[in-house]
Amino acid sequence: MSLTPLQERFCQEYLKDLNATQAAERAGSKAQNLTVAGSEFLANPNVAAEIDRLKQERSAATKIDANWLLTRLAAEAEADVADLYDDAGHLKEVKDWPLIWRKGLVNGIDINVTEVDGVKMGEIVKIKVSDRVRRLELIGKHVAVQAFQENVSHNIFDGLAERLERASRREG
Repeated sequence: MSLTPLQERFCQEYLKDLNATQAAERAGSKAQNLTVAGSEFLANPNVAAEIDRLKQERSAATKIDANWLLTRLAAEAEADVADLYDDAGHLKEVKDWPLIWRKGLVNGIDINVTEVDGVKMGEIVKIKVSDRVRRLELIGKHVAVQAFQENVSHNIFDGLAERLERASRREG
């Protein structure tokens, strides 16, 4: 597999945000239409293979892969809000919350601050929990449960650019 320097830069840039248009621009593509250029890069089998290789390399380095993601989503989906309260029904201090809640399940905290003898003290009065339905949706998509599939697409354009190019060469 041999890539041009521009293709190699595109692959590196594409991994930053998975935006082909932006990656084509950051890589230095001189194409008039960067959206088309990005699509053409992605349609190239060698570029696609390199992107896949780089993604696998990144997953290995970060130890974040499909299993990690699904395990994390499942733990978040099953987290019990009751774990945030003590036996008397009072909200525990944040440091006493289960780690899963501290690492992303809480989307916001409203605090009332009072001052007692010159010392500011905060009391949590409201917790905003992140969207659990979205987690279930992501799990469903990952395990191919089709319950949350928004649309079904059939890519009739696979190889279209290549076929059009061959046709134009035959006519010319």
